[in-house]
Amino acid sequence: MSRFYHFIITTFFLCTMLSAQNTHTINGIASEKTSQETLIGANITIKELRTGVITNEYGFYSLTLPEGVYTIKISFLGYKSQQQNISLNSDTTMNFELESSSEILEEIVLKNNSENISLQSPQMSTNILSAQTIKQIPVVFSESDIINSITLLSGVSNAGEGTSGFNVRGGTADQNLILLDEATVFNSSHLFGLFSVFNPDAIKNIKLYKGGIPAKYGGRLASVLDIYQKEGNKNNMQSNGGLGLVSSRLLVEGPINKGKGSYLVGGRGTYAHLFLPIFDIGNIAYFYDLNTKISYNINEKNKVYLSGYFGRDIFNVENNFKNSYGNSVFNLRWNRIINDQIFSNLSLIFSDYYYGLQLGFVGFNWNSGIKNFNLKYDLKHYLTEKTTLEYGFQSTYYEFNPGKIKPIDESSGINTKQLIKKYAFENAAYLQASSALTERLSLSYGLRFSSFLRMGQSELNIYENNQALSYNNEQQIYQSNTPLTTENYKRSDVIKSFFNLEPRFSLAVQLKKNQSLKASYNRMAQYLHLLSNTTAPTPLDVWTPSGKYIKPQILDQIAIGYFKNAETYSIEIEAFLKKIKNRIDYIDSANLIANDAIEQSILNGRSRAYGLEFMLRKSRGKLKGWVAYTLSKSVQQTTGISNQDPGINDGLWYNTPFDKTHDFSVTTSYKINNKWNLNCNFIFQTGRPTTYPNGQYVYDNLTIPLYENRNTNRLPSYHRLDISATLKPQKKKYKNWDVSWVFGIYNIYNRKNAQSLSFRENIETGANEALQTALFGIVPSVSYNFKF
Repeated sequence: MSRFYHFIITTFFLCTMLSAQNTHTINGIASEKTSQETLIGANITIKELRTGVITNEYGFYSLTLPEGVYTIKISFLGYKSQQQNISLNSDTTMNFELESSSEILEEIVLKNNSENISLQSPQMSTNILSAQTIKQIPVVFSESDIINSITLLSGVSNAGEGTSGFNVRGGTADQNLILLDEATVFNSSHLFGLFSVFNPDAIKNIKLYKGGIPAKYGGRLASVLDIYQKEGNKNNMQSNGGLGLVSSRLLVEGPINKGKGSYLVGGRGTYAHLFLPIFDIGNIAYFYDLNTKISYNINEKNKVYLSGYFGRDIFNVENNFKNSYGNSVFNLRWNRIINDQIFSNLSLIFSDYYYGLQLGFVGFNWNSGIKNFNLKYDLKHYLTEKTTLEYGFQSTYYEFNPGKIKPIDESSGINTKQLIKKYAFENAAYLQASSALTERLSLSYGLRFSSFLRMGQSELNIYENNQALSYNNEQQIYQSNTPLTTENYKRSDVIKSFFNLEPRFSLAVQLKKNQSLKASYNRMAQYLHLLSNTTAPTPLDVWTPSGKYIKPQILDQIAIGYFKNAETYSIEIEAFLKKIKNRIDYIDSANLIANDAIEQSILNGRSRAYGLEFMLRKSRGKLKGWVAYTLSKSVQQTTGISNQDPGINDGLWYNTPFDKTHDFSVTTSYKINNKWNLNCNFIFQTGRPTTYPNGQYVYDNLTIPLYENRNTNRLPSYHRLDISATLKPQKKKYKNWDVSWVFGIYNIYNRKNAQSLSFRENIETGANEALQTALFGIVPSVSYNFKF
């Protein structure tokens, strides 16, 4: 590792000396002209040097160049390009304001990065989706959805019909880091997965990292979904929204001290439950959420943001079962341009996921959740036009509430009980360098150092030989061990600590002007675990930290890819291999809910996933879209505590619940004329692994099923076709409104995709039979969208 440090330090000082040799810096902000909304990922290129840079998450760019006369060009998808000549003989600030191009904005575009710079950049396994693209993809109930959109990409699959969870390269849902304005979102679903929590009207940029993940990200293994909200219009007040069959939305934005600051407020809600009493249905199911953001330019070098999200879901069955859950996140950020070459961002973040349950027929309330407080400081140093450094740190404090039970009233026979709360600190520091060594070879290399401190709690079980489980050879089952004693800790005590070095490396070799090969390696550590015995993330899932009996998960991933950009299409082919240590799985009949000794239900194992991804994109002409295909395998091995017990599946490798051999999707958009646009997508996936009974026996007049090895069976293959048509009436001169109608049909050929299979005994014949549960058949929808 000392050689790695020496390499980074040598590169830093070498590039610093080069940058001092009669060079000057151009920097500035790229923004949209009408609203002054900053542009993420705009291309800044220097024609004479065949070099360039893209704007960061806040629209900032910096280029350090030798003295001379240059042609500087800025371009961004959906906007008219600008080009200027500049005589560079001193440090210069040059801001750009781009005008939108309505013709380009109507296109459906998926981009891996930004034009030719994407071929030169070592960053790979990354996709960016525009909000406009997401709004054109047909979905259930005509409600645009971010999660549904990314599952159409190669390497990404849905966790089940109607769920907003997703799996990346055979990983689990809890291995995805989901960020909204840098704040962690622990549950991304509304109405148990029918909608996601992200309002597309409020979103500016979505970036998904599947591999080659930069060193500034950590804490998850499979992917990072980085989402930024819009800042708001700094010049004029405007509104947009939509009315649908089951939900509506409205977003308002406008200036604060015109040209200096802006605000944004957006809300969504469902109202289908209001009509249920008409049909004598006493059940209630609805959600609402709120997006807010304030931005203000203190001066040319300092800018502050205050952003937040709040959402709640309510589910009530005949007033006997009531469920409430949701996320609350807040982020205060300070952007500072320290000098012409260094951009910094300081963030103070709060995130809270709450889950509440009321069981009237039992007589108790249940509340649980997870909170975190996060301080992070990131800096980006543009050393030269070919080299940049990124470095920073973050510290996160966690509070885990596994559950508190309280009686509903005095007549309840339930006593108040608080499950043991858990606390932890997660800290990290990182450094990453990106260098263009030649015109054809670029490197990115970095190191992240992470630590996790499991803090004191009121009680901790102590077992003989630290073994919470033992294997009963006679009954051939795992059983819980009785604790020898319990230990009490102060909150400031450290029960267990973990430290990990997480190197990251990627390179790009440009074969021709429009072709390149890329490779990457990254190691990542995950200290949080989602306890769930379901294949789709549900609100009842409970997060728990690593500690005395649960080790952190460690990932090593390598990937190699071929990329080609042509005039009308592009091709991406990637192969990947992932290996994970300390992946937990559950013993048979594991009890995960209201369990203060979760270590008595889990075993540690390892997993691996490998596959090949292919994507063909077309972004010009009347017909646009992409074709994505993934061929992959995801398996796990969970051995026993010792050589005397079998573990899971006799210690052999078995399919993970997220193993899908084939995943194929087609997404298209066809512009008929200036008024009508047709969109469709088709999805085919191999059925999800599951376990079926293969026999039964009778004991004491009870019929007990016998099951095959874990995940040796599969649900039927999943496939469906969705279509939609968008009508944009011609705008009248005297009206200030832009309107559109979206007519859609989800699952047009009414495929009954299996959400689950259960088995029962037929009352009439006495024979066993399988019962398939399907969530959706064909679903027509219509929505009305407006902007003024």
